[in-house]
Amino acid sequence: MISNRWIELRKENWNKLEAMVHRVEAGSLKTLASDELRDFGLLYRQAAADLSATRADHSSHTLEAYLNQLVGRAHNFIYSGQKMSPATVWEFLAHGYPRIFRRLLPYTTAALALFLAGALLGTLVTLARPAFMHAMLGPEMIDKIEHHQMWTSSILTAKPQASSAIMTNNIGVCFITYAGGIIAGLGTIFLLFTNGVSLGVIGTACGQHGMALSLWSFVAAHGALELPAIFISGGAGLRLAAGLLFPGMLRRKDALALAGSESVRLISGTIPMLIVAGSLEAFLSPTHAPVALKFAVCVFLLTGLGFWLSEGGRQQSIIPERVR
Repeated sequence: MISNRWIELRKENWNKLEAMVHRVEAGSLKTLASDELRDFGLLYRQAAADLSATRADHSSHTLEAYLNQLVGRAHNFIYSGQKMSPATVWEFLAHGYPRIFRRLLPYTTAALALFLAGALLGTLVTLARPAFMHAMLGPEMIDKIEHHQMWTSSILTAKPQASSAIMTNNIGVCFITYAGGIIAGLGTIFLLFTNGVSLGVIGTACGQHGMALSLWSFVAAHGALELPAIFISGGAGLRLAAGLLFPGMLRRKDALALAGSESVRLISGTIPMLIVAGSLEAFLSPTHAPVALKFAVCVFLLTGLGFWLSEGGRQQSIIPERVR
């Protein structure tokens, strides 16, 4: 339980940090002397630790909101001068990214639920009204399915070019899904749901024509990373929408800035996933490699992905994930 005594002991440091943040926002870090820069970092870390303590006390929502805003504002300047290097990228991917993923997991779970709801609807409508399947997929694709032909064979003739195109397309889809969050989440919800509907229709059509194994063996290897990347991108879009629609104790501008910072970091981790997925989709998924191999790759990637996202960063810094 956060006591008044605890708050009184720390309030002076919070006020000092807030005053420094005001000075830096009005000018730049150059307005602080060398000893003040050292104090700025120390006060930031202390406030971050205090923020962690307030999160453990469910009765301190107002104080938590204040510290969250203060630490978030300071964070932008504390790390603004950090240069990008292989070491910092590795540190983020190995430790920082899994933490931000776990903290924002409810948004990714909601994105997955929207996708699965669309897939279920696509399946049910296809079973009830076959005409919907024909309208959705078009005559050319329906003809291939009816003749038990996969429509992905064209990838085999231009693997390197196809890999580049697939990566670019998948990254574009994920970022569009994320960007849809800025219109109150409507764009994100629409894209997740309609993509789910498409997968449900295609899966049902292939199942009805004895092509289920062909379809899912094609999807298995690259889908182990591509589909989670889409769900994570959707989660990032929903986080952005939440900052816009539900600012809580923060000003809407500050809530949106915080949501934008968190969601950008969340979606950034999908880029390496999509690069690997694009390579597999061009060089393994459409080939005549053994089905068992494709599913084995799927299991391997899902296991590795699950371990990375669930265990990465658990032994690292005590600074709260929201402000790193």
